[in-house]
Amino acid sequence: GMEGMKVMEIEKCRNDIKKLREEICHLSKETMEALTLPTFDAWQWEPNEMLSCLEHMYHDLGLVRDFNINPITLKRWLLCIHDNYRNNPYHNFRHCFCVTQMMYSMICLCSLQEKFTQMEILALMTAAVCHDLDHPGFNNMYQINARTEMALRYNDISPLENHHCAVAFQIFSQPDCNIFFNFDPEAFKQIRQETITLILATDMARHSEILKTFKQKVDNFDYTNKEHVACLKMVLIKCCDISNEVRPMEVAEPWVDCLLEEYFMQSDREKAEGLPVAPFMDREKVTKSTAQTGFIKFILLPMFETVMKLFPQIEEVMVKPLRESRDRYEELKQTDDAVNEVG
Repeated sequence: GMEGMKVMEIEKCRNDIKKLREEICHLSKETMEALTLPTFDAWQWEPNEMLSCLEHMYHDLGLVRDFNINPITLKRWLLCIHDNYRNNPYHNFRHCFCVTQMMYSMICLCSLQEKFTQMEILALMTAAVCHDLDHPGFNNMYQINARTEMALRYNDISPLENHHCAVAFQIFSQPDCNIFFNFDPEAFKQIRQETITLILATDMARHSEILKTFKQKVDNFDYTNKEHVACLKMVLIKCCDISNEVRPMEVAEPWVDCLLEEYFMQSDREKAEGLPVAPFMDREKVTKSTAQTGFIKFILLPMFETVMKLFPQIEEVMVKPLRESRDRYEELKQTDDAVNEVG
């Protein structure tokens, strides 16, 4: 059974919706415009404002209209999503918002609605919203080594990502939070399959495998080829999931501190429990600059530069900021190294 998974009581969502009706802030033209760009600063907003932004995206992309989504159900679903993210330093509702907002800006920037069906756009957006639901703040390696309930339930196979999916569809199983309520069984089966595939693709343990597959297709990319398109969609959600460094420095940098705080919580716990500790999480070994330089050079840039072959329009607004961030952290790393030499 699912007794290990607690989805926030639907009653709470019912009561909250009353408050929400008064509260849903009307977004200004400026905000709506800013939302379409990777420069959007999510630190400025309260949760209910971020919920309004997410709601706007579903309306603006024509998803509410095309899939006959009840607008009140959309509000309730988003509220329920919010309540099922935990207050982790990094893997929290604001991260969910940032990933979804980056997806939205990529859809706008790359004119993805000309390339994908609305069903695919719906899956990309919904997977982004749900992709870290109920994240406990400790990664798969911890789950597996500590033999947690989650690792046992999923046989050590992407325990977290499987859990995020399961919680998402637990929420959809509540009629008042089911934005797919009007789907026929075939359409529901399709959106479910797509969403699961996309969320499972966010396991970074699969990064090299997914990028390699995409690289093999990108030079002769064919939008009529199902496998090509499936692979592109997985790469798109991956890009959005780890896109902080694409953003302006003052937006990106606080996220590094959040992530390291979460990592240090984990490695401290692993040391206390006598479990293996990853060097990139060890407060004795990691600095902001070393962490970010390697990540940008070996993970982010290769992936975004590959996507750029298909969408040259991302170079200016996404790849260029990444390169600038790499240069900045390399400089910082040299300073850090010099300081450590002296120490």
